[in-house]
Amino acid sequence: MKNTNEASEKPEVVLTGEHLTIEDIVAIGVGDKRVALSPQSLDRCRASRNFLEQELKTGKIIYGVNTSFGPMCNKIIRDADIETLQANLIRSHAAGLGDPLPPYIALATLTLRLNALVKGYSGVRIELLELMRDMINAGIAPYIPESGSVGASGDLVHLAHAALAIIGEGQVYRRGQLVSARAALAQAGLHPIALSYKEGLALMNGTSAMTALAAFALFGAEKLLRLAYLNAAFVMEIFGGIDDAFDPHLHALKPHPGQVEAAAIIRRLYQGSANITPRSRIHERINSARDNEQMVYQTNINVQDVYSIRCTAQILAPVVETIAAAIKTVEIEANGVNDNPVIVPDEGLILHGGNFHGQSLSFAMDMLGIAICTLSNLSERRINKLLDKHLNEGLPEHLIAGPAGLVMGFMGAQYLATSSTAETRHLANPMSIHSISCNASNQDVVSMGTIAARKTFRLVRNAKHVLTLETLADLQALALKKTTGLGFGTGRFHAELAPGFSVYDNQRVFHDDLTALRRQLFSSPLLDSLDAFLPPEET
Repeated sequence: MKNTNEASEKPEVVLTGEHLTIEDIVAIGVGDKRVALSPQSLDRCRASRNFLEQELKTGKIIYGVNTSFGPMCNKIIRDADIETLQANLIRSHAAGLGDPLPPYIALATLTLRLNALVKGYSGVRIELLELMRDMINAGIAPYIPESGSVGASGDLVHLAHAALAIIGEGQVYRRGQLVSARAALAQAGLHPIALSYKEGLALMNGTSAMTALAAFALFGAEKLLRLAYLNAAFVMEIFGGIDDAFDPHLHALKPHPGQVEAAAIIRRLYQGSANITPRSRIHERINSARDNEQMVYQTNINVQDVYSIRCTAQILAPVVETIAAAIKTVEIEANGVNDNPVIVPDEGLILHGGNFHGQSLSFAMDMLGIAICTLSNLSERRINKLLDKHLNEGLPEHLIAGPAGLVMGFMGAQYLATSSTAETRHLANPMSIHSISCNASNQDVVSMGTIAARKTFRLVRNAKHVLTLETLADLQALALKKTTGLGFGTGRFHAELAPGFSVYDNQRVFHDDLTALRRQLFSSPLLDSLDAFLPPEET
C-alpha cells in the first residue's frame, strides 16, 4: 500500500509497540512527526495472523472471531458470516454523542491503536496496519464523539468511530475540514479496507482513546509544573522572599523526592538574585528596631512569608511525584497489549482476559486531576496576594497605577482565576470509583477511565488560564516595582516574556493580553524544558 505522507521530511517514529513516549504521541497527534512500522514487528504480526488462521481451520471456537460479543458470546457465527460480524460490530458500537474529540487527539488515538496492534498479539493482517499508518501520515483524523466509553472493554464506542473511517464510513477531519471518510481516503490516494475476522474487535477492544487524552493531559501538566516553578521564583523576587524556606538542609530533613526536587529547582531559578532576603538580614532588621524596655514589641518586618510562598516546595511535592507516576502508567499502557483475545503464537496460546480494562489509567488520571487542582489553588492564592492592597506589601491596588476607582487593572481578571479554580475543584472529584454495571452485567465493574482522562484534560486547560494570569500579574508587579537584579532563571524567563509584554494601563481589552501570553506559554516550545533557565550547577 502506498505511503501518502505529504511531508516526508518530518521526523519519523518507528512503531514497535515497545517504545512510544508521551512526547511522541503528542508530536504525531499535532502533525510534527510521521509514523513507520518496524519490519521485525510486522514479522510478529504475520506469525500471529498465521497462527490464528491455523487455529480457525481446526474448527476451534474463538471469542469475537466465530462467536458474537459480550453477553452474546454463546452465539456461534457461521464461517460465511464472520467477516460481516466485524462490520456489524463497528456500526452498532459507533454510538457516541457530544462534541468531537479534537483532531489531534483523534490522530493520537489512531496511533495508539496501531502501536498496540503492531506488537503482534492481535492476529490482524499487515494491510490493515499499513492503511492505519498511511491515514496517520496523511493527517486523516476520525470524527470521534467525546461521550460513550465506560473504559472497561476499553474505549469500544470511541474506537468504533475510529474504525468507521478505516472501512470508509463516517466522517473525518483533514486539513481542518470535516469530510466523509471515503472522500478523504480518496484524496490521499488510499482505499478503505474490508475487515477480516478478528479485525473489527482488535480495532475496538483497547484503551487507545483514554490513553491519547491522558498523554495530552500529561504533556500540559508538565508545562504547568515548570511554569509553577518559575512563578514561585518570580514571587520570591517580587516580595523579597526569605531564603531559608528553600534551604537544602531543611528539605533533607523531610526528604519527599518531589519536595527536594521542587525546592532545588526554585532555588536555582532565583540563584544570584539581589531581591531575595537572607534570614540574617531579618535578624539585623529586628535587632535594630528592638526596644529593650518592652516585653512585647511590634515591627513591620515579616519573620516568615505566607504559606503560598514559604510552603511552595511542600505543596508541590505530591504534584511532582504524581506527574512522574502518571507518566509511567500512561507509557506502560501506550505500549501494552490491550486486546482480547490475545494471540501468542510462540506459546501456541489464545488467551481470553481483560487487558482492555482501563482501571490503571482511570486511577492515574484521577490522581493527576487532584495534582492539577493543587497547582491551581496555589496560583490563585498568590494572585490574590498580588492584587489585595492589604496583602501585597505596597503594590498598587489591583496592580494598576492611576486614579483608584477610575481604573480597575486586574480586578476583572481575578474572576477568571477564581471561577476556573472553583470549576477545577469540582472536576477533581474522582471518576475511577463510579463503576456502573452494564452490558447485561457482563461488564459488571468498569473503570470510567475515558471520562477520568477527559475531565483531567479539561482540568489542565483550566489551570492554564489561572497560571497564565499569575504570570501576567508577576510581570506587572515586577514592572511597577521597577525590579532589577533578577536571578539566573527568573532573569532569563523575564527576558523571554518582556518583548511581548507591556504594562496594563486599562487602555486595552484585558482578554487580548491574556490570549497572547497564554499562546506564548503553552503553544510554543518555551516551557518544553527548564534547561535554559537553570544555571549550569548550583552554587
